[in-house]
Amino acid sequence: MTNPYPKRRRAVLAELQRRNLDCLLVTHPANWYYLSGFTGDSGVLVIAPGRTTLITDGRFTTQAKQESPGVKLQLQTGALFASLGAWLKLQRLKRVGYDPEQWTVAQLKALQAVTGAKCRLIEAPGIVESQRMAKDPQELATLRKAADLADQVMQYAFTLLKPGVTESEVAAEIEFQMKKRGASGPSFETIVAFGERSALPHARPTSKRLRKNELVVLDMGVILDRYCSDITRTVFVGRGSRRIREWYRAVQNANQAATQSVRAGITCGEVDAAARDVLKNSSLDTYFVHSTGHGLGLEVHEAPRIARGQPVRLEAGNVITIEPGVYLEGVGGIRIEDDVAVGVQGSEVLTRISRDLIEI
Repeated sequence: MTNPYPKRRRAVLAELQRRNLDCLLVTHPANWYYLSGFTGDSGVLVIAPGRTTLITDGRFTTQAKQESPGVKLQLQTGALFASLGAWLKLQRLKRVGYDPEQWTVAQLKALQAVTGAKCRLIEAPGIVESQRMAKDPQELATLRKAADLADQVMQYAFTLLKPGVTESEVAAEIEFQMKKRGASGPSFETIVAFGERSALPHARPTSKRLRKNELVVLDMGVILDRYCSDITRTVFVGRGSRRIREWYRAVQNANQAATQSVRAGITCGEVDAAARDVLKNSSLDTYFVHSTGHGLGLEVHEAPRIARGQPVRLEAGNVITIEPGVYLEGVGGIRIEDDVAVGVQGSEVLTRISRDLIEI
């Protein structure tokens, strides 16, 4: 396996040069892992021409040496941002970039209190996130494995759906199976929603027991080798009514239309519209209350956002979710979600479990 980190840092340095910045302060764990391989949960990675420095505390020094060869380690003394400020002054770095979306007001004030006017802090949002959007072959291979593992766990979850079982029991068994099969954990809190509660897009599992003739929404994802998957399937326990079957078919067609539209060069808004137009033709668009999808990678929600009017164009290497749904209060919800890799000519669907209505 090749070491991808130096190449990624060089891409950041090229952007810093374009923006006339002396360095970039990286404070988000997913970003510093992407650029250095460091998996600790405290520190600041400083990307500057000629050197990359990780400032962290004694809990992580041995770990950092093992995980991030080629990165200079600077042991913090005292509070992290006070140590960072003192180090910046010593290095005489004047134009310092940071991502305001990843900082708190308290952190910014703590740094400014030490650096003073000699060090100018300049907002530089999205530099690393924009790089992370296009996955390299190694990342794509890992994302395929994460999707395959989610498929396996989803298939197993169907066997748990028997009248009398609770949402919480099913969710706990799902997350146990993830770890048993090699995942480090769920990429988000598993959603298991029965009956009327399936109309809540982000329902949290409760003690509600499953009954016959209810919809079940299962939304789960795994973290495998630090990369995330995300899949949703909807099941009917019993025999679905004509109305349920029609709604399900509409959501299934919306999923298919959006997936088939995915290719390099199309805008995120156009992909969203492909799903939304199908539901509009079935008079269900008003019940589609969220965006069609989101980027997927080191985080389960990352750029790009597949939503109404989004002008960002997809590029080869992006991995996104396609997840149209309809939600009717007092009845229930239906959502079908897949992970999709963007190619030059089309797309590759990474989650392969059947999208047909499953009746148990």
